[in-house]
Amino acid sequence: MAGENAVRLRPPGNAVDRRAVGWWRTRCLLAGAVPAAVLAVLGVLIEPARTWLLAAAAVPAALGAVGAAFFPAWWFRVHRWEVTDEAVYVRTGALWQESRIAPMSRIQTVDTVRGPLEQLFGLATVTVTTASSKGALRVEGLDHELAAELAERLTAITRATPGDAT
Repeated sequence: MAGENAVRLRPPGNAVDRRAVGWWRTRCLLAGAVPAAVLAVLGVLIEPARTWLLAAAAVPAALGAVGAAFFPAWWFRVHRWEVTDEAVYVRTGALWQESRIAPMSRIQTVDTVRGPLEQLFGLATVTVTTASSKGALRVEGLDHELAAELAERLTAITRATPGDAT
C-alpha cells in the first residue's frame, strides 16, 4: 500500500494475559503425558516389549516436561497483539517469529473460542478471518472478558470501515 492511508507493519504493543503461561505449560505437559501414558500402558500389557515401550514412554514425557519448562515463558515474551482503528497487529512465534497485519477493510469474520483448558484458565482466543491466502490471525491467551470486548470492538470497527473484505 502506498500513500497517506498506508498501514505500516510495526511491533504490536499488548502482551497476552499472564495466565497464558500456565495454559501453554499445561498444553505442553499434556502433549507429552498422553503419548507417554499410552506407551506405558502398552508396556505393562505387552510383556515381550515391556522394556523398550517403557523406555520409549520416557521420551515424550521428557520432551513435554522440557517444553513446559522452557517455551511458555519465551512465548509470553514474544507474543504480542494490538488493535487500532485501521488494523489488527499480531506477532507470534518462538524460533520463527511472524508479524502480521490485517487492515480493517480486509476482515471478514471475528470469532472467539474458549476450549476446556482455556476456560479453566479464564482465557479465550480471538480469531480474525481475512481475505488472505495466509489464513486467519489468532490472538491467543486473552482474558475471556477482554476477548469478548475485543470481538465487539472489531465487529463495530469493521462494520464502519469502507471496503468489501475481498
